[in-house]
Amino acid sequence: MVELQVTSGARYYTDSNGLVAFYEPGLMNRRVWFAISSHGYEFPPDGLGIRGAALQTTPGGSAKLKIKRLNIAERLYRITGQGVYRDTVLLGRKPPIDQPLLNAQVTGQDGILTAAYHGKLYWLYGDTNKLSYALGNFAMTGATTELPDRIDPSVGFNLKYFAGADGSVRPMAPMPGEGVVWLSGLVVLPDESGRERMLAWFQRRRGLGAVLENGFVVYNDQKDVFEKLKDVPLDPPIFPTGYPFCAKAIDGTEYVYFTAPYPALRVRADWKSYLDLAGYQGYTCLKLGTHDAGIRASLDRNADGKLVWGWKQNTPPVNPKEQAALIVAGRMKLDESPFRLRDADGGKPILLNSCSCFWNDYRKKYVMIASESLGATVLGEVWYSEADRPEGPWVRARKIITHANKPGDAHDFYNPTQHPFFDRAGGRVIYLEGSYVNTFSGNPHPTPYYEYNQIMYRLDLSDPRLRIDVKR
Repeated sequence: MVELQVTSGARYYTDSNGLVAFYEPGLMNRRVWFAISSHGYEFPPDGLGIRGAALQTTPGGSAKLKIKRLNIAERLYRITGQGVYRDTVLLGRKPPIDQPLLNAQVTGQDGILTAAYHGKLYWLYGDTNKLSYALGNFAMTGATTELPDRIDPSVGFNLKYFAGADGSVRPMAPMPGEGVVWLSGLVVLPDESGRERMLAWFQRRRGLGAVLENGFVVYNDQKDVFEKLKDVPLDPPIFPTGYPFCAKAIDGTEYVYFTAPYPALRVRADWKSYLDLAGYQGYTCLKLGTHDAGIRASLDRNADGKLVWGWKQNTPPVNPKEQAALIVAGRMKLDESPFRLRDADGGKPILLNSCSCFWNDYRKKYVMIASESLGATVLGEVWYSEADRPEGPWVRARKIITHANKPGDAHDFYNPTQHPFFDRAGGRVIYLEGSYVNTFSGNPHPTPYYEYNQIMYRLDLSDPRLRIDVKR
């Protein structure tokens, strides 16, 4: 995803092998200037501060340009969309995946949910653009791969999409009625007969607007679709969100934890509990049973006036925006909260938008990969943090990815999640994926091929820049 721009304004972008196959009538066998830029990377400036290089464009020739990585995380490749290895193929080189140009007519794809289920790894994507029409599939798209131990995540993997008769992706959660269907909180649990099943929370909604229907779905192994299992009244105060993970509480009880957006929501890790929202617990400072987290919320303070944080049944967590409003209203102080991420360098507060959280054997901590709202970009900054327990305290963070290299070129990279099943070297090397798009960034210029698609990054946790002094 390195941009090369000639002085006439034409732009070219490296594919997932870092290659550009250049052929431009009128510009061959000439000395051509290429301005060079890339999110989180930097090409050295010349004496005038201009970043780029002049290359002799000889047919059959080549040039190798080195660019410095500023991001702590390393961008590896694009997972989805058209032309992932377009230039590699044009140059006659061998790509590392079976479908390097177009897979099941997918040109764009939103956020990811994953689960290991019945001997395969399932990949479930949100709204999907297809080649044949601007409006594609908006009821979840699905694919499978081999299990992680047979995949090298450093070079990519082959997505085998669930497709219709025309070869294009089909809905994985088809439901009657208007709107899109989104899933969250994907888990695999044994049902009451002991049979392993794949479950999720669903919302049928009017895009980013009103929720029209919600509840639970279960995977039908014969039809390879999610089917409605249980309806729930609209807009419940607490429901499974984000990227789930399993962990034992201090008392040894196994729970499924959810990111909301902090890992402050959990339920017992069994079929019956997962389907009963009344049994969900939020790690919260609200009084037990309180559902309104507005500025007049009933806060739980003891006789000494200290906020009482704890796992409270049928009581939602306070999200970052609600917490910020309570602080502005003078109802609480930031230091009273275990969810108070700040930049480890300058101390700037970080307004969390979403995160994933998983135990890491190398750091012996829970590791958070988090997306920031309204930072240097609207949704394009990604942070790393760690804590002893899912409920924190989450105090210090280090930025690992930016999408704000130069004025006017901000982009979003939202809903990032670590894929712990890809961990290497005992957890020292981890992999994370997110959605790259210009939707909320204010930038009117999408990045060709990369727009609205999934990007894989790698992060080495031994990097000294990731040392975080956690002061409680």
